[in-house]
Amino acid sequence: MSWAARRRLFILLTLGSVIAVFLVIALTAAFYKAPSCVDGVQNQGEAGIDCGGPCPYLCTAEEQSPTVLFTQPLPNGSGRTDIIASVENKNIDAAARNVPYSIMLYGPGQSFLKEITGTLDLPPGATVPVYVPGALYGGEVASAFLDIASSSPKWFALPSDPRIVPAVGATNIGGTASAPRIEAVLTNPSVTMLTDVLVIILVRGTNGNVIAASQTVVPALPAQGRGIATFTWNSAFSDTPASIEVVPVVPLPPYP
Repeated sequence: MSWAARRRLFILLTLGSVIAVFLVIALTAAFYKAPSCVDGVQNQGEAGIDCGGPCPYLCTAEEQSPTVLFTQPLPNGSGRTDIIASVENKNIDAAARNVPYSIMLYGPGQSFLKEITGTLDLPPGATVPVYVPGALYGGEVASAFLDIASSSPKWFALPSDPRIVPAVGATNIGGTASAPRIEAVLTNPSVTMLTDVLVIILVRGTNGNVIAASQTVVPALPAQGRGIATFTWNSAFSDTPASIEVVPVVPLPPYP
């Protein structure tokens, strides 16, 4: 092979190598996807598909399903029935947002009356009340059951609760026997004003059961200041109040 032929061959091989490298880079850029927590593949040290490891969402084996502690109908005068329930999140380092639930209402003889649906947030290690005012008008609610499908919560790791939750101070029972009234002092521990704070109250009788519940919204809590949450009823309590639980319901932040 002559020197000129060898030179042409060298140029062609060099050019071919450059083209091959360019094609590899172009194809890699076009078709390669970096591992992520939404790619449907168990990679990058994940414990399962898109869960565990570097991903915020928990795998099924790491989750504990929420526990419904009780669901109770509460007659509230004039044929109105409210519903109060309590849901416990046993995951102390994980939370779930916008968890769908359903409440089934039954009359005497377990006759089906109505289904109510909604959503709730489950902060880490928290017990969350669910209050449904005016769940039914007319008719008798003999029993109620709140259900959360085990597949509904999408748990994500949350080692500490990022919410600013007002502290509950003194409570005062007033009003009259036929129109009770309870006031609770709320304190904002942060340097940020809190607005439209939803607050739920549970009043328990001498046997420990909930005899009354209600909710209100406190329009504003000044930074490191106080506010009053006021609850009223239009009928007498069915038992003597033995304990009062006031729970500010603060949503979880939109993460992840």
